[in-house]
Amino acid sequence: MTIIKIGGGEQINLESIIKDLINLDDDFIIVHGANALRDELAKKLDYEKQVLVSASGYSSVFSDEEALDIMLMSYSGLRNKRIVEMCQQAGINAIGLTGLDGKLIEGKRNRGIRVKEDGKLRMVRDFSGKPKTINVDLLKLLIDNGYVPILTVPIIDENNFAISSENDDIVALLKHSLNADRVIQLIEAPGFLDDANNPDSVVKNISRTELGKREAQVDGRMKRKMKALIKLFESGSTSVYICDGRIENPITNALNGGGTLIK
Repeated sequence: MTIIKIGGGEQINLESIIKDLINLDDDFIIVHGANALRDELAKKLDYEKQVLVSASGYSSVFSDEEALDIMLMSYSGLRNKRIVEMCQQAGINAIGLTGLDGKLIEGKRNRGIRVKEDGKLRMVRDFSGKPKTINVDLLKLLIDNGYVPILTVPIIDENNFAISSENDDIVALLKHSLNADRVIQLIEAPGFLDDANNPDSVVKNISRTELGKREAQVDGRMKRKMKALIKLFESGSTSVYICDGRIENPITNALNGGGTLIK
């Protein structure tokens, strides 16, 4: 089983990614983002996105009810269905789902995010949380009957409310639940960069033991992503490919040594 995570950046080459899926030699599912589309839509709706930085240095987008509505429009609406459309055109019988559908991804709502403002700590509560369980029976039912699941947020919380969650955390939970042996992450960079400002500084190989040190080197959203990468290895061995989602044939490129390989 292969999990393909497609980033939500503006430059991601969705058409080439979908066409390149035919080169995979096993079952796969897709988890996708839509952050650039969300921000574009929010601007049109005159909604100002808020980014929170926790006291421990992790950043996340504040999700109130209006932000959640915009997520539904952009992630599970426009982006998800356009990817399904492209898959169908490529001969892939895709089905688009959020974590809400069939309680596919259940999570627990955050009790609050501790943020520091003006030297003081305060708790901020929103509609966000951590994924906890996967409806594996539903996924296997679809896959066994020839469907390719295309997954995105929101997920469903313990009280059956829609909540935002991090796709990196969802991928880690999916990897554990499905025992996936391969994760391909398609991003807006040539791979994991030793220097974020130098696109030629791609780190070709990273060992599992190096990830903790790498997390200490970064901050903001990248810090959160590194933490999620560590989680991928907590439930057993896997191969993680971090590669350029802007180029032609990005999946083939990744499997042939392009980008960064973590084992």
